[in-house]
Amino acid sequence: MALIAPFRGLRYNSEKIANLEEVVTPPYDVIDDQAQADLLRRNPYSMIRLDLSKSVKSEEMTEGRYQQSRQLLDEWLAAGVLRRDETPAIYLYFIDYQHPSGRRLTRKGLVCLTGLAEFSEGIVKPHEQIFRGVVTDRLRLLDACRTQFSQVFSIFPDPLGQVMALLEPAREVAPLGQCQDKDGCRHALWRVSDPAVIAQVRELFRTKCVYIADGHHRYNTALQMRELMTSRQGEVAGASPFNFAMMYLCPMEDPGLSVLPTHRLVRLPRRGAAALVELLAAGFVAEEIRGGSREALVAEVLLRMDERRAASMTFGLYHPGEDRCFLLSLKEGRMESEGFDSIPPELRQLDVVVLSELILGRYLGLDHHRCEAEHLIDYFSDPDEALDKAVKESQAGEGDSVVFLMNNTLVDQVRQVSDAGLIMPHKSTYFYPKVLTGLVMNQLVEGEKVDG
Repeated sequence: MALIAPFRGLRYNSEKIANLEEVVTPPYDVIDDQAQADLLRRNPYSMIRLDLSKSVKSEEMTEGRYQQSRQLLDEWLAAGVLRRDETPAIYLYFIDYQHPSGRRLTRKGLVCLTGLAEFSEGIVKPHEQIFRGVVTDRLRLLDACRTQFSQVFSIFPDPLGQVMALLEPAREVAPLGQCQDKDGCRHALWRVSDPAVIAQVRELFRTKCVYIADGHHRYNTALQMRELMTSRQGEVAGASPFNFAMMYLCPMEDPGLSVLPTHRLVRLPRRGAAALVELLAAGFVAEEIRGGSREALVAEVLLRMDERRAASMTFGLYHPGEDRCFLLSLKEGRMESEGFDSIPPELRQLDVVVLSELILGRYLGLDHHRCEAEHLIDYFSDPDEALDKAVKESQAGEGDSVVFLMNNTLVDQVRQVSDAGLIMPHKSTYFYPKVLTGLVMNQLVEGEKVDG
């Protein structure tokens, strides 16, 4: 099944870069224009100058954009700002963070190379749709720089905890680097280079498949890079670095693995809370939550959603124009009676599918194409941010900007959907915290062979 391998990580030189917090960045696809400007001001050696953000128009995707990154990479390598480890290793990457519930957690993962496999092979499994334009940009950057700057975040089954039980005792005492991100999450990286331990871990993965949690486009970029090299060379050898993707792998059973909900702000014609609830009455039992500030109302409905999720699928609905909040409980068998029994059961059990198909599509008449074309939905991991924007829009506009509060997608649901070869709707999962770009990178050097 999954083939993993150690690699010689490319890292910032601590003798040149004293503070990693100034140079590492979030993944490119969550960096907007303002964040990009802030990162550029922080340090001239910021990873944003190499990995580039997604905030680019098609006409700006010129060869110069990617060659500039390559030139900077060469300059930083020559100046010793970045240097490559001498010995192939697997890297332990732990993140200590505070969950929105207030709990303090540590997510434990490893960074290694993973052999590329087409999705049809069932070794690496996706749950998300790929958008071709994004891959094109990433492919041109990878072809120019020949460096995988960030990891594909994947999860794997390990119910007995065997992988971490082998790696943790074998890690070097001192971390290679550690830093804190803007959310207060503490990131730390250690090296494991013991060949015997690495061999045991590799053997364990031969019975496993891996599931992409975050980074579908990065993985697809690696596949396309292999195709590109095959077209140029005639073939890509099994041990070629172009046959591997750098992955951050976390056990599915890790107690620090968190998937946060993504709440929806939906722009509707102005009709009032009572009329909106009436539209949903065929499929949902509505219970109004009263008393307290809007933040207190939302906190209460989120608490009840979590308490009841084992018994029934529930949503929160906040109407800012009237400062009213409701708990919506799906009536049993409603998806089937509304004609959605053709949707596979692995998808019918997802809150995001019920929201998009039944609530938005059927009851409110907003299909996916219209929502995209008219920009009717915004997505928020922080419910307070969603509330603030909804209130401002409702006060300023002619319509109602309402917030649908969501429960998170469960890790086991991701596995079930992926195993069935299905795709989840957009913004179904938000694995938190994000893996930082720049703690460790992987150079693709023609002629080298991946170890082991």
